[in-house]
Amino acid sequence: MQDTMPFHLELQTTTTTSTSITTRSPKIKTYPPPRSTRAKCPEPLATFAAQQLAILDPRSSRTRLFSKTNPDAAQVGDILLVRFKSGDPFAGVCMNIRRRGVDTAILLRAQLTRIGTEMWVKVYSPTVVGIEVVQRAEKRARRARLYYMRKPKHDRGNLQGIVDAYIRQRSLLGRSSVGNSKGTGATGDKKTRK
Repeated sequence: MQDTMPFHLELQTTTTTSTSITTRSPKIKTYPPPRSTRAKCPEPLATFAAQQLAILDPRSSRTRLFSKTNPDAAQVGDILLVRFKSGDPFAGVCMNIRRRGVDTAILLRAQLTRIGTEMWVKVYSPTVVGIEVVQRAEKRARRARLYYMRKPKHDRGNLQGIVDAYIRQRSLLGRSSVGNSKGTGATGDKKTRK
């Protein structure tokens, strides 16, 4: 019994000491939590993506060109012409459209010197000057990704003739509207001769 007594006393002493320490300790300063940005900006990633789209596509023409809700949007199977700042255009059949907001990209396939060439083009890239639909697909593609066009049986071949005809037609339309506004135009003379 004597062994249990000192142990009991020691325990009381410890408790007393610890309570005396807590009563003498100074109060800790507490600060309120920082203000939440949720109230100001509930969805920061969506807001940031919208800001980037406003910078990269101010007229939202590219957004409309690849929107799912737009009936006149570019679709898989269309022939697209992409103009770059370097001056080299690339035209090809659209095989895939990857819609990822600012990272939206298209996969184009064409033949250059009889070799099938594919190129991923970021739609909102600053190096892309413009994207035009040269020719619509005759009928809607039944696949979302036209990877079967890599096989020789389904390959469209060289598209240079179609693209050249489109560019020629665009230049004639541009000249005829300018020529008609001035009253004289070379295209009007050619039409009367035929």
